[in-house]
Amino acid sequence: MSKIRILVLTSSTGGGHDARAAAFADWCFQLYRHDVDVRIEQMLEKSSVFNRVGVNFYNTIQASAPWVHKAFYAFVELQSILNSKTVSFGRRYYLNVLKEYRPHLVLSVHDCLNRGYFQLARKVLGEGKVRCATYCGEFSGGWGYSRNWIEPTVDMYFSRTASAQDYALKKGIAPEKARVRGYLMLPRAHYEVVNPSERAAFREEKLGLRPDLFTVFLATGGNGANNHFDLLPALVKRADHCQAIVICGRNKQAYNDLVHWRANHPEFNCYIEGYSEIVHLLMQVSDVIVTRGGTTTCAKALHFRCPIIFNAVGGIMPQEELTWKYLRNGAASDKIENGEDFDRIMNAWIRDPKAYERMRDNFLRLRSEEDPTVLIDELVDLAAEVSEEKPTRLKFRPHSLAPFTGVL
Repeated sequence: MSKIRILVLTSSTGGGHDARAAAFADWCFQLYRHDVDVRIEQMLEKSSVFNRVGVNFYNTIQASAPWVHKAFYAFVELQSILNSKTVSFGRRYYLNVLKEYRPHLVLSVHDCLNRGYFQLARKVLGEGKVRCATYCGEFSGGWGYSRNWIEPTVDMYFSRTASAQDYALKKGIAPEKARVRGYLMLPRAHYEVVNPSERAAFREEKLGLRPDLFTVFLATGGNGANNHFDLLPALVKRADHCQAIVICGRNKQAYNDLVHWRANHPEFNCYIEGYSEIVHLLMQVSDVIVTRGGTTTCAKALHFRCPIIFNAVGGIMPQEELTWKYLRNGAASDKIENGEDFDRIMNAWIRDPKAYERMRDNFLRLRSEEDPTVLIDELVDLAAEVSEEKPTRLKFRPHSLAPFTGVL
């Protein structure tokens, strides 16, 4: 059966790019069912050994030495020269995908998969036979906003925030091609909602925590990079006021160590999970989240009204600088570089609860409400411009999504 075909280019440098690719695919199915076919390709790591080594190195230093990213980022920026007009490394694999799948739309959700990739798609499939679009998840512009994001020939360019869009326009994206389209999260994040009246019950019945204590969410990315043991002492010493939700990603050793640690601190209420599928729910029952500058986690925290303490222990990656700048300039958010910084913040909030409330109010001013289906419709419509197929759009709007009620 003929259908609209959309090729999504992503890579597992961190987890945010893949999360946005998955969210787009899930929304397409929710809204268009089998009329739209989405194919997600881990284009960097699947296309060449050189790219795969780069992805693995990125994830390794993210977990162990974030400061190294300053040099690695500068090296990656050279790809904008190598791919100025075509794809250099991984060309053969990408060509095979284009010829076999013949997409109507190539959607990039990764900075290194724009320049060259759009030009090659048009060369192979024909001008006027394919459209190209970029969804950039950065929060602001400046050092850390890769020049590889900017391909002026793109048909549509989506930014997460207005400040990020301003930077994209400054770097060469035409205003008529630019849109601001917010969070791009899985559909379940929009309808699995814990109502304020249910927060206490969720903490107690689902997580085994106290319903009344200030709850701190110590988060990590999917690869499990964390410094939880540097931060937990500040909470344990205030066990009569605080409790914690701790996740470990795919870091099995961190999970094992934390389980052992919890057994030896019976005075402290603590929920521990490895790789979590309910982060969106955990945020909704937390009072604050401590996290690095991962764009997906920070976007969820904004959406779910969970204030952020920016975790800069071990240094800040260039890409994280963009998120930190957005939080610092827009909400005067707190940043920690060691356990002592965290201890100071917790002490200030416990001594003066209004200090926490002021921080939370500032953070919430950064929020924006959105219809998550607008972005999906715009991309499908763009693909439809070069397809003879006209997909059937289901009557499916955010206000029709049933809210989550009760404890899972």
